[in-house]
Amino acid sequence: MDAKTKLILPGGYCNSKLEYSRFKTREVKIGDVPMGGDNPIRIQSMTTIDTMDTIGSVEQTIRMVDAGCEYVRITAPSIKEAENLANIKRELRARGYQVPLVADIHFTPNAAEVAARIVEKVRVNPGNYADKKKFDQIDYTDSAYQAELERIHKKFAPLVRICKEYGTAMRIGTNHGSLSDRIMSRYGDTPEGMVESAMEFMRICEDLDYYNLVVSMKSSNPQVMVQAYRLLVERMVAENMNYPLHLGVTEAGDGEDGRIKSAVGIGTLLEDGLGDTVRVSLTEEPEKEAPVAIALVNRYSKRQLLTKNQGDHAILTLSTPKETTAYNSQEVNTFVGGSLVPRVIVDISDKNLKDPFILSEVGYRYDLLNDKYHMGDQSVDFVYLADQLPSFNMPGNLKQLYDYTTWLQLSNRSNIHPLFTLAEFNNATTKDPVLNLVRISNTQLQSEEFDNLQLDKSIVFLLETDLAHGMADQRQFFANLQEIGMDAPVIIRRSYPIEDFSAPMGNDMDPEEPISKLQLYAATDLGALLIDGLGSGIWIDSPATPTDKLSSISFGILQATRSRISKTEYISCPSCGRTLFDLQETTQMIRSRTNHLKGLKIGIMGCIVNGPGEMADADYGYVGAGPDKITLYRGKEVVKKNVSSANALDELIDIIKNDGLWIEEGEV
Repeated sequence: MDAKTKLILPGGYCNSKLEYSRFKTREVKIGDVPMGGDNPIRIQSMTTIDTMDTIGSVEQTIRMVDAGCEYVRITAPSIKEAENLANIKRELRARGYQVPLVADIHFTPNAAEVAARIVEKVRVNPGNYADKKKFDQIDYTDSAYQAELERIHKKFAPLVRICKEYGTAMRIGTNHGSLSDRIMSRYGDTPEGMVESAMEFMRICEDLDYYNLVVSMKSSNPQVMVQAYRLLVERMVAENMNYPLHLGVTEAGDGEDGRIKSAVGIGTLLEDGLGDTVRVSLTEEPEKEAPVAIALVNRYSKRQLLTKNQGDHAILTLSTPKETTAYNSQEVNTFVGGSLVPRVIVDISDKNLKDPFILSEVGYRYDLLNDKYHMGDQSVDFVYLADQLPSFNMPGNLKQLYDYTTWLQLSNRSNIHPLFTLAEFNNATTKDPVLNLVRISNTQLQSEEFDNLQLDKSIVFLLETDLAHGMADQRQFFANLQEIGMDAPVIIRRSYPIEDFSAPMGNDMDPEEPISKLQLYAATDLGALLIDGLGSGIWIDSPATPTDKLSSISFGILQATRSRISKTEYISCPSCGRTLFDLQETTQMIRSRTNHLKGLKIGIMGCIVNGPGEMADADYGYVGAGPDKITLYRGKEVVKKNVSSANALDELIDIIKNDGLWIEEGEV
């Protein structure tokens, strides 16, 4: 697209809130694998081997490419690593691999200028490439601010000119935690500051007639990340820009938490039609990142084809707001809605309801000796039993849901509530005086049953959808309710049949793949709603998934969207050639001793680049400072420097204890 072509974005930050439509970006040349425009969404990751280990870097890159990576990023913290990229590239080409390489640069412009002559793309972070990050608060006058911009222009321009000369692409990669002191002083620690940090560098590029740009807005907090990308798109359009977007949640962590956190951020933006390349940042081997990114992206390749072929039904629209606004519901009898945390429902109707131990799968541990249950921070709020009656007494804190016809037959309805269809609720002569859950879909808002609905303060809607673009359908339901003027609480239900997980994510089918896909799909579909303040609870149905996994995924989604905090959060970088210790092993070691500290956020960073800045959202930090040396942080403040790795975790725990935030495992 020509730089002067007028851009039009119909509805705020996305083309459409009713159908899948990708935001059209300009095409950027990156070796033989172009990005943006009409090209598919590209997959990438980053090596973790020391860049000076040529053969190790080459062999890891090959594993990543074989796993599905279309670009491979390699750190170049100094000139020697930047120069060695030539050896890595030469060996890759000799082995028949043409994958474009990306040099990752932070504090060293001279290394970037070397790398730009070798690789297909360089990544620079505007917060620390030519700007300063000393955590100083300076009150910049307009003239002083402009003087700093002119200094940055002078320092950044040589790299831009080299990229123009060599046909090298560039990513302007803003990170939430490494905003410069100048940006922080004027904009604060905000999405607006993130966007302006990138826009300043993008404007310099355009001043120098360089347009081979990609942009990213990464954060370890999916809420901040989503807000920043959306704002970036709006600002780009206002300034007639449409550069491709690199999507990622930085320092997402590992395992289930890392996948859910990544999917909440990346999936929400993909639903908006945003994103031209994806990197999932997991504290695992880099070749494990690509299949996760592929699984996320493939849903939208299918969605795009479905939209093109008119295969989905139109979404019922009573209101067409440009912006999604949080849905403020009433509170139903201190159970659901209002300011209460979102509730979790799990279906146990197919379980052995003669065995009280079965409830351990939903967070209630049965003590046979004392005949009582113990709750945890991830004990579900409701279980659905359909028409199955348990032969044991349920715990008093656990609410039970039965189909209406079964509920009617129960003599003791304490803590037991009915689930109705709309027609059943309208025709019912007996209802629960406390809470009535009513199944509904967006389409039914124009049905006779909905017209006949007699609202009262006990109703909670259970929102369902069968559309392929189900998130948009359910999001529109909230907008439609707001248009009508209703405020009943809404619990979001999504169902994932076994066929949703039939195609492999990577080259080989993994027995854990259906669970991994469910983590990604549910985190996208439900997380995209919760992150915008929509929904008073969630219910995930998946016959192929064990009940305990459904429960943990539900709480993981609520944690990632900051809707309900039920466990310790680990902001853990994915490792790279700069890393000074084994991140996977260290993360597991720290997790094993601190994962009972509900609500605490602990950053685990391999080096200073991913140190106090990148863990901006953390309460405490564990950061590599050198071989066998760890620096410990409270927020962004250094508490202890150069602690031996053998003692560092004990020292960190002592800091938490001295701050009065430590509890012994098992304490309430």
